[in-house]
Amino acid sequence: MKALYDLPALAKLNLFLHVVGKRSDGYHLLESLFVPIDWADTLHLEKRSDGRIQRQDRRPGDLPAEDLCVRAARALQQASGCSLGVDIHLDKCLPSGAGMGGGSSDAATVLIGLNRLWGLGWNRPRLVQLGLTLGADVPFFLGRGPALAQGIGEQLTPVALPRLRLAVLKPSQSLPTAAIFSSPLLQTSKTQSIVAGSVADKWFQQRNDLQAAAQAQCPEIADALELLQNRFGNSRMTGSGSAVFAQIDRDDSPMATKLGDFIEVPEQWEGRICRSLEALPLAAWLED
Repeated sequence: MKALYDLPALAKLNLFLHVVGKRSDGYHLLESLFVPIDWADTLHLEKRSDGRIQRQDRRPGDLPAEDLCVRAARALQQASGCSLGVDIHLDKCLPSGAGMGGGSSDAATVLIGLNRLWGLGWNRPRLVQLGLTLGADVPFFLGRGPALAQGIGEQLTPVALPRLRLAVLKPSQSLPTAAIFSSPLLQTSKTQSIVAGSVADKWFQQRNDLQAAAQAQCPEIADALELLQNRFGNSRMTGSGSAVFAQIDRDDSPMATKLGDFIEVPEQWEGRICRSLEALPLAAWLED
């Protein structure tokens, strides 16, 4: 096998997010319901015999020092002792700084793809352990599908959810996650009361504890929430923002396929009608 093409790296939404504590190392303890949606980046991996790892879709000067695709490939190469390399091509469609996990999903797809391309045969738990060193969201994208996330996001319990139709709206401004978690406006929930069996039909009763802190730094979030609330009767921010979403009733314009069919999307904002997925598309590539 010389290459793998058209590997999807899906976005996720946090249907709710509770901050329930803080570890001694500064990481916050969370409770969140992650669901994958059909909005994705696409990756192409071409095997190299010389051990070099390169991103081919950007000029070297444009490549971020902390590029997660390259970091993921290097981490797997080092941990496995593999002498092979890879050319990574990324077709970027997901917005950055949106709280939708785009970078983490790209990293997870690189790990899954290289595990197969390099013939490593790692199982899911082993790859998850490595993925956690790259980011707290990476283990979710190495999993199977919707999940209740606890701890710093690495403790995942599968959850069966009905298929959801969702309006997703990303304002022009992006938000760095660290700034939100360090905000004095960060809200917390008192107890870890959510269990996996209770979230399928009650997630909409919860909240996102990061929303107030994010709105203070990005007023466009409040505008986006209001747009969706006025049209769909509900709205919530995902992750640490700045994207927001609303559930669309099944009987509400069932033939509409674009968010612009429902609302006027401001210039330089991004919006889509998405559906949640019951499984991540590369889940079957890893054994448990």
